[in-house]
Amino acid sequence: MPLFAALPLALPSRQLTALAPIDVAVLVLYFALVLFIGFYVKSSTTTSEEFFLAGREMTAWIAGLSFVSANLGSLELMGWAGAAYQYGILATHWYWIGAIPAMLFLGIVMMPFYYISKTHSVPGYLKLRFGEGARGVSATSFALMTILMSGVNMYSMALVMKVVLGWNISFSIWVGAVTVAIYVMLGGLRSAIINEVLQFVLIWAGAALIPILGLIETGGWANLKAQIAANVGSDDYTHLWTTLGHFRDNPMGVHWTGIVFGLGFVISFGYWTTDFLVVQRVLSANSLRSAKMAPIIGAMFKMAVPLIVIVPGLLALTVLRNPDGSIMHLVGEDVAAATGQHSYNEVLPLMLIRYCGPGLLGLGITALVAGFMSGMAGNVSAFSTVWTYDLYGAYMKKNAADSHYVAMGRWSTVVGMLISVGTAYLVAHAASIMDYVQALFSFFIAPLFGTVVLGMLWKRATRSGGFWGLLAGTVASIGMWIWVQRDGVALRYIALSSDAQPMAENLYRALWSFLICVTVTVVVSMMTEPVPETQLAGLVYGATTLPDDGAKTLWQKPIFWACIVIVVFFVLNLIFW
Repeated sequence: MPLFAALPLALPSRQLTALAPIDVAVLVLYFALVLFIGFYVKSSTTTSEEFFLAGREMTAWIAGLSFVSANLGSLELMGWAGAAYQYGILATHWYWIGAIPAMLFLGIVMMPFYYISKTHSVPGYLKLRFGEGARGVSATSFALMTILMSGVNMYSMALVMKVVLGWNISFSIWVGAVTVAIYVMLGGLRSAIINEVLQFVLIWAGAALIPILGLIETGGWANLKAQIAANVGSDDYTHLWTTLGHFRDNPMGVHWTGIVFGLGFVISFGYWTTDFLVVQRVLSANSLRSAKMAPIIGAMFKMAVPLIVIVPGLLALTVLRNPDGSIMHLVGEDVAAATGQHSYNEVLPLMLIRYCGPGLLGLGITALVAGFMSGMAGNVSAFSTVWTYDLYGAYMKKNAADSHYVAMGRWSTVVGMLISVGTAYLVAHAASIMDYVQALFSFFIAPLFGTVVLGMLWKRATRSGGFWGLLAGTVASIGMWIWVQRDGVALRYIALSSDAQPMAENLYRALWSFLICVTVTVVVSMMTEPVPETQLAGLVYGATTLPDDGAKTLWQKPIFWACIVIVVFFVLNLIFW
């Protein structure tokens, strides 16, 4: 999901642990393996279809695991474990209501159009539906966002390696950047997907021990809840919904309307259905049925991710102790930098060190590195595709040979990674950069979703409507962010309450920008000439005959498995209500 939990930008300089030789061997083996994969698949990525979309040969399971793994990067692992320590189980909303419905919607409703249009990107779909203007706006903003996010992933990894292992920051940045650049440049999306599946397995193998051993130590979930309530003086930390009646009633300072409409609808649907970083993985599927099943399979695994991310944060509230046996209290980054205490975002490394000895610790650290590199690879491969097709190919070098675009894809991977390194060093000197990164998602993803969903579901939406709606929503979101930065009183108007916290502001700002985008799109569309329906075939419901996905039995139908997932989703929300 979009990143609302910031990683530390100024972590204390102390080193938490050192790797035993066997741990170093595990880490070195991982780096060697990902590079081998890049060289191994290079010979099978000679065309643009193979380089940018893995030849559309991925099975539903491979595409689905890559789909969820591309989002399981460093900020997910580290940031949300820290957020769970700060805010409790409310952080789970970003994995459940903030992901599952949108992933199912992508698979059942939107994938048929993405897939049958044979587009290479989401901006490419906007070009077909709304013209070059809409594509230009979305491609430019997305390229900027992916480069920034790749740089933040790099710097985050370097900081963790410095704090946990004492590694030099520049060494960590360049090792990660060079490794990812090599295997993505050589093998394109195919290499990235194979490595993301490997990284998914490693993340689970390295992180699953923490919740298992932690729950054993605390005596199970019921005892953990009781211990948390005793330690923090409240049981608010272990309820998903019962504390959302008012902004003041929960640690996150958020209202249920923000969770349901801001997160569960606008931000969630915007990210999972229009962010090309994740959609690109599904476009690599080998058939329409596989493309529809991939997000559903991803949703199954996404529901389980809080076990390895949220539960460690909750466990830390009870099991982390100071040398004198007292409960350890983690603090914010500014306080940690000044006092030498541990910060919220050191939760996962601290828990790894607590439960993992030599060998297992190496596996755990490798899992963290895999998460960081998954985030980098996902961003840089998406950047390469959007740059090559929607910026370079659209405005600089039209109708070039296919081999030329493949070469540009390889070079843009290297250039994109070098720019990411630059942004990583910028992060080191800009303590508020994470706030900007979080804001980027509400700037671009929310209005983009409004444009795409209207384009797919409403035949009357015109090219002018799509362009001006997208532009208005983006500008409005940036304007609201500036307003709140300059005048704190604006918070009561943007987030509907002066008690709202920054988390809530992000949710409501996204909701308003979506509504502005939709309103402007509708108004302008009604005032301009509609696109002839004959030109909408393959792009809009009602003007398209959807092809058969090949499912013959109930067990093969994507809608059946989507229903299974949604039932489990509701049951889990009721259990942790």
